[in-house]
Amino acid sequence: MMLDMYETAAYIRLSSDDGDKEESNSVGNQRKLILNYIKKKQDLKYVGEYVDDGYTGLNFKRPGFQKLLNDIKIGKINCVIVKDLSRFGRDYIETGRYLERYFPDMGVRFIAITDGIDSDKGEYDMLLPIKNLFNQQYAKDISGKVYSAVKTKQQAGEFIGAFPSYGYKKAPDNKNRLIIDEPAAEVVRRIYSMYLQGYGKQTIAKKLNEDGIPCPTEYKRLNGDNYINCRKLDSTMYWTQSTIKHILSKEIYTGNMVQGTRHQRMKGRQKLLDKSQWIVVRNTHEPIIDRETWDKVQVLLKRQHRDLELTKNNSIFAGFLKCGDCGRSMMKNSWKRADGSRTYSFYCGTYKRNGTQFCSPHTLPAALLEQIVLDDLKMIIQNVSDLKKIVDSQSAQMKEKTKSYEKKLHQLSRELERVKNLKRAVYEDYREDLISKKEFIEYREEYLKQEEHIQKQIDILENAQEDNPQETF
Repeated sequence: MMLDMYETAAYIRLSSDDGDKEESNSVGNQRKLILNYIKKKQDLKYVGEYVDDGYTGLNFKRPGFQKLLNDIKIGKINCVIVKDLSRFGRDYIETGRYLERYFPDMGVRFIAITDGIDSDKGEYDMLLPIKNLFNQQYAKDISGKVYSAVKTKQQAGEFIGAFPSYGYKKAPDNKNRLIIDEPAAEVVRRIYSMYLQGYGKQTIAKKLNEDGIPCPTEYKRLNGDNYINCRKLDSTMYWTQSTIKHILSKEIYTGNMVQGTRHQRMKGRQKLLDKSQWIVVRNTHEPIIDRETWDKVQVLLKRQHRDLELTKNNSIFAGFLKCGDCGRSMMKNSWKRADGSRTYSFYCGTYKRNGTQFCSPHTLPAALLEQIVLDDLKMIIQNVSDLKKIVDSQSAQMKEKTKSYEKKLHQLSRELERVKNLKRAVYEDYREDLISKKEFIEYREEYLKQEEHIQKQIDILENAQEDNPQETF
């Protein structure tokens, strides 16, 4: 008798944030266990692995897992194997949704080896939700302990970051202590000195670029650090005005350790804290900038700050124009004509700030851009000559819109029900003393906001349909 073959994928996850023991849960050990299991099963055909190393199990926004879902959708995979349930996820609600609804709907077999779970056997483990619950609670407990340990180190003035600020490096004998990185520190001193001499931030950046000095991100890369600045464009390998301002604003250069500037809940995004909540410990390392120089620079930074007037002299193209080469925004430049009228053009922002070494002007007269857009509009209007075709086209589009409307409304209704279930689950967690009252209130408020937002979208769609049945949106 021929066995049904399953296209099988191994899913592997490891995260120290979840308290994982690297010896037993290492990527290598998980891989070895799964491959040995597959070899013993004649109905499993190994197609590859999906790995998330360093990603928490408290949410499913992991690149490896998302790629796994995509390959399931296209039919490449119909069986998923993990070492144990906690490798799959520690959020018991979302884990249950995948195992109880999504995988069965997609015809995907799920196996958790050490937990003895195999959905193909047709026997649902009644303890599975409890295991999921304990996995999540374990992660919460570990997260709290890790946070407490980190905060203790910060309050003691120990450096706990992955990469020190430009100008410093970790001491060879103590990774929690900073020492001066002299080549970079000299550049920091130069920046402060030039600023006190009256040079502007953009002028300083331009001068450093002309002298061929690597910017902080490039400097770290050249020194072998696997550092990625998520806030910069890939093409920006030079000094910018914002980088100079950032360096001029960092108190760490005075010898004070500044940490704890951001906070992140387990299921939330990082949030910038008020300065009064930052953890500042004085005299923890050798200063690059003396306190008097630092204070003078801070006074200048505040004095030279100006609020931009965003309501005047706006262009209809503001925010839409990007340089085709470097990817940065185009800048508007205006001047007076001899007759007193004003005209303006757009230039590449990189060129305008840093010169031809980094990009070209890509000059685009505003009048020419307006004419191009106007000509396109005229062409569209001229081609709209056959009213019958327009009506027929509109009718076809209306049917598609109606389908889209119904689909959108169905999706919103399902999302609303999901949020309501999450709200109920949080209450159950609070009632069972799994979360504190403060956490319960915070989660409840968040889910209430989501519920209200989704309900408003549903109301808008339904009212639009009632008020004008000829129009969908």
